[in-house]
Amino acid sequence: MAETGTTNELAPADAAQRIEQDGVDVVDVRNDEEYGAGRIAGARHIPFEELRERAAELDREHAVVFYCRSGNRSAAAADAFRASGWDASSISGGLVAWAETGLPLEPQDGEVAERSSLPGH
Repeated sequence: MAETGTTNELAPADAAQRIEQDGVDVVDVRNDEEYGAGRIAGARHIPFEELRERAAELDREHAVVFYCRSGNRSAAAADAFRASGWDASSISGGLVAWAETGLPLEPQDGEVAERSSLPGH
């Protein structure tokens, strides 16, 4: 597990193991279109822009692993949650690295979508 700044970044295989064995909460912080294209099974979808207002939906007693497409948004989310006392980490390299490692996406034919550059996406 490599640490960058204050964020615990998990390699995709380590994240998969934690999800499987520890039952951590997994949060996808991408936009609706990205989430719809493909995601980690069981992930909760809370777009990055909505995290502050929707944080209460998460159980503070559970560790949480955030992910996005490449790891930037999820690292920022994990930093913010860790600064507030949460056990939070992100997947290093995001869903791109997850898929490149050969880990499964949901649905079965899911893919890692490009991030929209449109405002609000």
